[in-house]
Amino acid sequence: MIKINIVCVGNLKDKFFIEASEEYIKRLSRFCVCSIKELKEFNNLNNKTQIVKAEGEEIIKNLKGYVVLLDVQGEQQSSENFSLNIQNLSQKYSEITFVIGGSYGVSEQVKNNSNQKLSFSKMTFPHRLFRVMLLEQIYRAFTISNNISYHK
Repeated sequence: MIKINIVCVGNLKDKFFIEASEEYIKRLSRFCVCSIKELKEFNNLNNKTQIVKAEGEEIIKNLKGYVVLLDVQGEQQSSENFSLNIQNLSQKYSEITFVIGGSYGVSEQVKNNSNQKLSFSKMTFPHRLFRVMLLEQIYRAFTISNNISYHK
């Protein structure tokens, strides 16, 4: 069974985001082992460059398997193509790690350590909402590849 890791800067505080995340993780348990690693936000540092560097160092420590960076500059895919991508990767890798960076983005070092850059939209989303969106799309991908009628 493939392991899906989500490495993200910051944590969930709102009950509805926590409940939504937990629900998708529960649903995903029939297809994969899903874990979320919440990393500290370094908002106490002096400037954006220092914040991005410090957060990047923590992100890199948690990269495993095939790494997909969620980045507004990344490739956009349909849900069907995303499903096919996960299916193909799961045949080559035992782990896929998705990275959601901090408020100021990610360091060049994180970008260079990523195998793929993926964008859900050119729009900007709050990190807490985006985590739920990512979990939902991963769940949708598994339902597509397993011919389960969740995806319409």
